[in-house]
Amino acid sequence: MSEQTSGQAYWKANLKLIAGCLAVWFVVSYLFGILLVDQLNAITIGGYELGFWFAQQGSIYVFVILIFFYAFRMNKIDREFGVHEE
Repeated sequence: MSEQTSGQAYWKANLKLIAGCLAVWFVVSYLFGILLVDQLNAITIGGYELGFWFAQQGSIYVFVILIFFYAFRMNKIDREFGVHEE
């Protein structure tokens, strides 16, 4: 595989990962926290309405998980394409 083809494949994998993380971020923050809040509020967890929970706490937990997931996957992609740090 040529260096240019390898570089293009690396960035394709990188952008695919970013798009996936942004899709999860959008669903959790915008859809669950704003648009679907009334429907989610019909569900109660621990005494709190689910829509409220997503808007106040759940999205933060998901964002932190996304950070660790992105770092883990990016390290794997870096090793796969031989651009990892020692």
